[in-house]
Amino acid sequence: MAEFVYEARARSGELRKGTMVADGATEVEKRLKEQQLSPVKISRKLSFNIKLGGSVEAKDLVTFTRQFATMIDAGLPLVQCLDILSGQTENEFFADTLKDIKNSVEQGSTFSDALRKHPKVFDELYVNLVQAGEVGGILDTILNRLAVYIEKRVKLIRQVKGAMTYPALVAVIAAAVLAVMMVFVIPAFENMFKDFGGKGQLPKITQVVVAMSHAFVGNLPFIILGLVVTIVGVTYLYRNPRGKKFFHRLFLTLPIFGPVMQKIAVARFTRTLGTLLQSGVPILDALEICAKSSGNVIVEEGVMFVRTKVAEGKNMAEPLAEKAVFPSMVVQMISVGEQTGALDQMLAKIADFYEEEVDVAVAALTSLLEPVMMVFIGGMVGTIMVAMYMPIFDLAGNIKTE
Repeated sequence: MAEFVYEARARSGELRKGTMVADGATEVEKRLKEQQLSPVKISRKLSFNIKLGGSVEAKDLVTFTRQFATMIDAGLPLVQCLDILSGQTENEFFADTLKDIKNSVEQGSTFSDALRKHPKVFDELYVNLVQAGEVGGILDTILNRLAVYIEKRVKLIRQVKGAMTYPALVAVIAAAVLAVMMVFVIPAFENMFKDFGGKGQLPKITQVVVAMSHAFVGNLPFIILGLVVTIVGVTYLYRNPRGKKFFHRLFLTLPIFGPVMQKIAVARFTRTLGTLLQSGVPILDALEICAKSSGNVIVEEGVMFVRTKVAEGKNMAEPLAEKAVFPSMVVQMISVGEQTGALDQMLAKIADFYEEEVDVAVAALTSLLEPVMMVFIGGMVGTIMVAMYMPIFDLAGNIKTE
């Protein structure tokens, strides 16, 4: 996609100027003719900004969705809404995307079809909900519902990152501190002991620490190579379907993080499915979208298995229980929702409950990890420092005795 500047004459003879985002000048000419305009001049807009791709943050998408819903509710035409919002956004990539969507709508495409051309910005769930809103004549309601859904999804993602970032950061700092002490601090103390002539009388713990330092420094190239190979190997395995499945199953079964990841998976599935069903999306399409947006291969396989059984005429609860992807309480509540004909409402209640559970679980996990990690780092550094200072205390004692 590129931005073109054009000049064209209307049937009245009026010269019109403007810009258009398109794949090429030929497409611009075609669009102008469809608008009953005769192209006079078409040129690519020059830009001195080097763009290495673009992205749209969740907050930009939420703002756009809420403002769009308000404008639609106020009775503004669709094209005018897109024109106003494309001019307001500070994200150039998003502005170009909205301009292209506006051009598609002007040419006769439906809003949902125009969104479908930009899967990097508007995912399948967003497009399907918009399509349901167009068919049902409740686009403003659907857009407000979408904004709420995106906000809740972003909150879940932040909680996952928060739960993972702290221990990872502390582990990296601990490894860096240990490496510095092994490479620089311990050898400096060892040289000092040699100067004092006390190397043969070092305490056992000091000898062990010094030996570890020698082993670490002597094998440092191999240790670095091993780390690189491990990182590359794990990355390769994760990109492989079987390896990815292994890691995703591991995430759900880890002793401390597993229960948190499972609650996040439940909250995400029930919130997505409830939003889709509440908006009028058919259950088979809704289950397929939920599977693709689950973020976990094990959950995706389980949901697709449920979809297959539902297509055969069964309810959701039985195959969910058979796959055992989610806790039995969730399966029972879904079963009650199916029996009472209020599945979308029951899913919303489950999502609310598990989102609160995630809040509590993440807070508990953080409060548990903080003292554990601090004790670990403190114990590691303390042990090394005691091992280094014990010979100094012994030397000082010998000097006083003499």
